[in-house]
Amino acid sequence: MNQQQLLEKLASRPHPVVVEFWAPWCAPCRVMAPALEQTALEFAGRVELLRINADNHPELLRDLRIFGIPTLLVMVHGKEIYRRTGALSGSDLQVVFASALAGEKPAPTLRPVDRSLRGGAGIALLVLAFTLPSQPLFLALAGGALLFSAVYDRCPVYRAVSAWIRERKT
Repeated sequence: MNQQQLLEKLASRPHPVVVEFWAPWCAPCRVMAPALEQTALEFAGRVELLRINADNHPELLRDLRIFGIPTLLVMVHGKEIYRRTGALSGSDLQVVFASALAGEKPAPTLRPVDRSLRGGAGIALLVLAFTLPSQPLFLALAGGALLFSAVYDRCPVYRAVSAWIRERKT
């Protein structure tokens, strides 16, 4: 199967398709497989799952510029709307399938460790900005921006404004 054949096959599908590129020797693929199959069952009839063995189709991986496995592609009417390399948790797979059903790219999510690191660094910069004798404004702004980046996805004002901007684009 080459890229053109895959795209033609996916374009003819009435539902969104999540394509997984995997290999039998890939440990992250094996870890993710049960959650992926469970999620595919939950979305059966609304979102399709197509699993492609990377070892059997190296030319397809090259054509699609897939450099690591597992890789998930979300295809809607033959067009790629999302790509993710690496194993995903069951909850992340739920988000991917729900986004595929909506025809949208999944919203990025922060891991707790990333959220903590951003928040801690932002607070440290704010403390530093207000304890230095000259009170540099740029440190306070950087600290505030870093702190906001730790919680922006939970901010209702940010959600409302970003939704309004997305609506204006279409």
